[in-house]
Amino acid sequence: MDDKRYISKEEKKIPIDDPSGKWSDLTLLPEWSEDFYDVYTARKFGKWVMLKALKKEYADQPEYRKMLENEFDIRYNLAHPNIVMVNDFEDVPGVGRAIITDDVYGYSLRRLIDERRLTPKIVKRLQTQLLNAMEYIAENHIEHHPITPDNIVFTEYNENLKLLNVGYAQKNRMTSGDEHEDIKSYGRVLNEVLDQLPTSLPHLRRIAQKCESDKKTYNHIADVQLAMVKRNSGQLLTIVSIFILLMGALLMWLTLRS
Repeated sequence: MDDKRYISKEEKKIPIDDPSGKWSDLTLLPEWSEDFYDVYTARKFGKWVMLKALKKEYADQPEYRKMLENEFDIRYNLAHPNIVMVNDFEDVPGVGRAIITDDVYGYSLRRLIDERRLTPKIVKRLQTQLLNAMEYIAENHIEHHPITPDNIVFTEYNENLKLLNVGYAQKNRMTSGDEHEDIKSYGRVLNEVLDQLPTSLPHLRRIAQKCESDKKTYNHIADVQLAMVKRNSGQLLTIVSIFILLMGALLMWLTLRS
């Protein structure tokens, strides 16, 4: 990755006093802030990382510090390519105690929707990578904020999907209601994306509407994944059938000519 990062007008470079040279290039990311937390990018020993720390007004309150520690404990044990991974928990000059995560150099789905920068690859990632991450969350009983365009990020260079802020608590088991709420959130995200596309995708629209429905057409994330796969399999079968028919017609034509 290039050492030069694009900084939007909303982002703010923050001076950092660290004589050790461990930390540099601290930048606040207001777009990704939460109720109690600020999010930053920085370089740790020259490598880009992201930081999640309590806002100044909460930083000295024990209950919020405990909340941050609990989130680190849960997220540190997660391992999925489409969920932002946690790798450390330490004091950062000018920031305070912070969760250190892998760097996500890219743009939120919200920003891509607002700026009309959606691509076919992003739609495909929502059909595959987002559902894979959601299935992992359900299997591991991970509590998380509702899935919205604001906490879905696509990396700049290859448009891989990353979910932010997954894992502030862990349950002994997930209820069917928990999974259904995730499915409804997925439907809302997909419908909003489809609303912004220049072309109609009726199959995806039907899936999105079924996800949002209170009728619980899909009971599990796996049911949504299966609906996506069936569509792909059906398309492949149609292509193969057309190819066979064309080859048969060509063979008959060649036979008649000879």
